Amino acid sequence: MTPQEVLQGLYDETLVGNAPRVLELTNLGIEMDMGPETLLFDALIPSLEEVGARFERGDFFVPEMLIAGRAMSGALDVLRPLLAETGAETVGTFLMGTVKGDVHDIGKNLVNIMLEGAGFHVIDLGVQVPPEKFIDAINEHHPDIVGMSAFLTTTMPMFKANINALEKAGMRDQVIVMVGGAPVTQEYADAVGADAYAPDASATVKKAKALIAERRASVAV
Repeated sequence: MTPQEVLQGLYDETLVGNAPRVLELTNLGIEMDMGPETLLFDALIPSLEEVGARFERGDFFVPEMLIAGRAMSGALDVLRPLLAETGAETVGTFLMGTVKGDVHDIGKNLVNIMLEGAGFHVIDLGVQVPPEKFIDAINEHHPDIVGMSAFLTTTMPMFKANINALEKAGMRDQVIVMVGGAPVTQEYADAVGADAYAPDASATVKKAKALIAERRASVAV
């Protein structure tokens, strides 16, 4: 196979979620001395962006996104240490967790995969994350964005509890707070004082990139 065929194969197989073939082509690309950035930025990320575009158009649904995300996740497991060796720059650090009282993580995990694929360093705190755990993790990792997920209407008030805890700890201005989950709306995000809301994984990536660029531009001024 030529390098171009490897890239095209990676793009096509990620799109349809063929995880074994994606892994095989990733390893083949590395054996052929194709740089990890080339595999990521010229094939995997464009493919996942196409998955997101198809989801937005209504051509793909959550199962297709999950399958493609899992296929890419396998490639990322191989590429992550190689990218670290090359010192590839990350877009930013995204701290993620499902709020206290909520154990749902499918949506959160899909967002994580999409963010990683887009070049973010993702720290996943898991589910049932209380305010103090968010605070400890912010102190430890200094993320650009904190993402909070809730699937149940009964756990949505934890967004406000978490944001109040950040304010009390004097950290509210240090991070961008994004919220999301099935029952969450833009109006609710505004009401609890979040910086942003995204309805799905694809929108989360776009919004996160825009918010970080905005913040860096305002710091540079």
